Amino acid sequence: METDNANMMGLFLHEKPAGIILSLKDSKSKYASILSKEVDCTYTHTLKILTQLRDYNLVAFEKNGRIKKICLTSEGEDVAHELGGLVRKLEKIAKKEKALVGAEVGELIQ
Repeated sequence: METDNANMMGLFLHEKPAGIILSLKDSKSKYASILSKEVDCTYTHTLKILTQLRDYNLVAFEKNGRIKKICLTSEGEDVAHELGGLVRKLEKIAKKEKALVGAEVGELIQ
């Protein structure tokens, strides 16, 4: 159980899986190849990440003939919402830090 929790935390604390979840949040469903391009990741690596996300019941594969689309499950939508909030919070913190550093540099110049 602890290993599963560690694996899940490791999954979401990386840029590519988080990017995939957030990209899916903004649309109903997408092709894996489109997700690969959006998060700047190889197609093979994207499929590996998507398989892990499916194993955690966060995404579902919709297959229609040869066409396979990926969409978030209801649990995946909840995670995407929380992850989006975390990203916004971290961006605010980064902006404040940048403003503080800029002010300190300005004081040093004067």
